Amino acid sequence: MPVVKVRENEPFDVALRRFKRSCEKAGILSEVRRREHYEKPTTVRKRAKAAAQK
Repeated sequence: MPVVKVRENEPFDVALRRFKRSCEKAGILSEVRRREHYEKPTTVRKRAKAAAQK
């Protein structure tokens, strides 16, 4: 989990932007979207195989 310490005299908007950027780099949102619905194991294997061919 990304942690952002708010610096002294730093506006909240800037700290929030840094937090969002660190979450994006960690891949949290894409992981949440991927796990939003159940995906059958055969579908997972098929998608992984297609990605490996690219």
